[in-house]
Amino acid sequence: MADTDDTDIPTGGTTVSEPLRRAIGERYLQYALSTIMHRALPDARDGLKPVHRRILYAMRELKLSSTGAFRKSAKISGDVMGNYHPHGDQAIYDALARLAQDFNVRYPLVDGQGNFGNIDGDNPAAARYTEARLTAAAEALMEGLAENAVDFRDNYDGSLQEPVVLPAAFPNLLANGASGIAVGMATNIPPHNLAELIDACLHLIKAPNARDETLLEHVPGPDFPTGGVIVEPRENILKAYRTGRGSIRLRARWHKEDLSRGQWQIVVTEIPYQVQKSRLIEKIADLIQQKKIPILADIRDESAEDVRLILEPRAKTVDPTVLMETLFRLCDLEIRFSMNMNVLIDGLTPKVCSLREILRAFLDHRREVLLRRSRHRLEKIDHRLEILEGYITAFLNLDRVIEIIRTEDEPKPVMIAEFDLTEMQAEAILNMRLRSLRKLEEMELRRERDELLIERAELEDLLADEGLQWKRIAEQLRETRRKFGPDSPGGARRTELTEAPEFEDVPLEAMIEKEPVTVVCSRMGWIRAMKGHIALDSALKFKDGDEGRFILHAQTTDKLILFGSNGRFYTISVASLPGGRGMGEPVRLMIDLPNEAEIVDLFLHVPGRRLLVASSAGDGFVVAEDDVIAQTRGGKQVLNLKPGVRALGCKPINGDHVACVGENRKVLVFPLDELPQMVRGKGVRLQRYKDGGLSDFTTFDPADGLCWKDPAGRTRTQADLGEWLGKRATAGRMAPRGFPRNNRFT
Repeated sequence: MADTDDTDIPTGGTTVSEPLRRAIGERYLQYALSTIMHRALPDARDGLKPVHRRILYAMRELKLSSTGAFRKSAKISGDVMGNYHPHGDQAIYDALARLAQDFNVRYPLVDGQGNFGNIDGDNPAAARYTEARLTAAAEALMEGLAENAVDFRDNYDGSLQEPVVLPAAFPNLLANGASGIAVGMATNIPPHNLAELIDACLHLIKAPNARDETLLEHVPGPDFPTGGVIVEPRENILKAYRTGRGSIRLRARWHKEDLSRGQWQIVVTEIPYQVQKSRLIEKIADLIQQKKIPILADIRDESAEDVRLILEPRAKTVDPTVLMETLFRLCDLEIRFSMNMNVLIDGLTPKVCSLREILRAFLDHRREVLLRRSRHRLEKIDHRLEILEGYITAFLNLDRVIEIIRTEDEPKPVMIAEFDLTEMQAEAILNMRLRSLRKLEEMELRRERDELLIERAELEDLLADEGLQWKRIAEQLRETRRKFGPDSPGGARRTELTEAPEFEDVPLEAMIEKEPVTVVCSRMGWIRAMKGHIALDSALKFKDGDEGRFILHAQTTDKLILFGSNGRFYTISVASLPGGRGMGEPVRLMIDLPNEAEIVDLFLHVPGRRLLVASSAGDGFVVAEDDVIAQTRGGKQVLNLKPGVRALGCKPINGDHVACVGENRKVLVFPLDELPQMVRGKGVRLQRYKDGGLSDFTTFDPADGLCWKDPAGRTRTQADLGEWLGKRATAGRMAPRGFPRNNRFT
């Protein structure tokens, strides 16, 4: 960097020169650490991110208890933003609303009043329209904040204090789950059943080195707020809990509902976690419209407060299991929840933890909270005992104390000197009310002192004995389990764990009801399927300027093969074709046929048949028809073409000889076995030309002769072919007398 005069530097400023790599690296590292620690990853101890922790603490400061009044969400968001979280109020409100959504959070931490969104994916109402207060679960997370249970730190401007972590009476990280994306890492933890987690914690207290297999007996798997059925094998769940990473198959809960006259329908009562019901219905409706699941006739939503989706089968003979298993493969009625238990250990170190490590972090935190609360209580007891000793001294010397107060200008130093009191004791005696001087009060003071001395001894024993500490933690956990366990509202397990039924994948053709149709495709590529087998020479309507090109009889279970001039084969299910009421639809909407490519041929697939494909340059080969079936819209490249060359045709093989005619009207006949059978390629030369290329080709049996149609539509046959018989890739001889001027065999 060039030297500059001091006058070029702004007053009070400095110029720092450093390599760009280091400058960007340091600043990006600071951003990454900020995102990881203060935004995306939850703390393993209380399971909260800073924004959620600040929301709950601000609501506590507003005294929004679970039994108290509601306050406007806008007021809460404003307090959180102004006091603790200097970010956008909309982001704060979104986080607040999620804590109130019982379809997203297993144990909601905010009790919402108003529209806080729904399972259809609708957004919550504006903050000015909704109200909120804490839930009992949120209060349990903050129990002990006033007893020095956790550290506090300055807020962003140093005007207030906020907790670094909450005391957390239960393992909230696993109970409510968490998700977030940081820089270079992410987390996605499913919700679990609180009672099962506490059972696992109690077992871990008894056996600190418990194996993951043992913990799985207490926590068999996630427990999603929307219910559903987990069909993941137990060994996979165990591996995910042991490593902290894995995926879990979760599917909707359904049952068959019988109707009158032997009819039935399927009722879906629970959908997978975080699947929007409205989008799920749209997806299934789209599958029905595209005929990708022909055995399903209709879907409708009869949901009120509970989910109730009705699936109507095409016929009562449909197997319900086949229908549902097919839907599970095609839509979000079954999902895979990707588990990644990446959390902050002690609020500082990101780590992918196992189930046991997360529970261990929670229990260690609870022990630290217990010790801090016990020491805080011990300080309070010592303070109170000191005052009680002063009160009792005053009662024993009541007359003298009264005399000192009445006669002395400064009674405090006199009392301290005469009765050996501390300054705090003397101040407490001077502040004592006259009504407390009765005899009964003295007895109460002695009883309170004795009780506090007993409690103090118990606390000292607790602080000195780790076994007593874990016993007390176990008692607290059991009390939490009684409060939020299976007997409490919403505490029972919602997600069932079972094995997926044995099911053989049924091909699409097996689901389609076999019906006769007539496939019609115009020259411009508009295709439709008309019911029944109509006469192939019937007069049909087409768009202005268009005309018929392909018309063939088929069944709804058939497949159509379309060969493009780009050398690609495309497969279309006849069942997916539009009906014949209108003009149909462009075939290019069904397959990815480029605009510059033309339709060369369209025919029904016949399994086991062989085809002869050739290009305009005169190259070709034999291919099995089964090998040209495409599985995607993009088709399957079979005939490779050079620039400027197009695919000329595709003919089923009927015979053991090939006849070719070039643009020069020369005909060549040679045995079919001179052509190779390939799956893909350019092929070999069929006929040699000085100028031009191939016009047409066909296969035939020499015993039947070579046939073509004359201009009048009559079939002509050339029986003696010795003049045109030769080797592949030779030039051939001029066509027989009467051969069509368009150089076509058909």
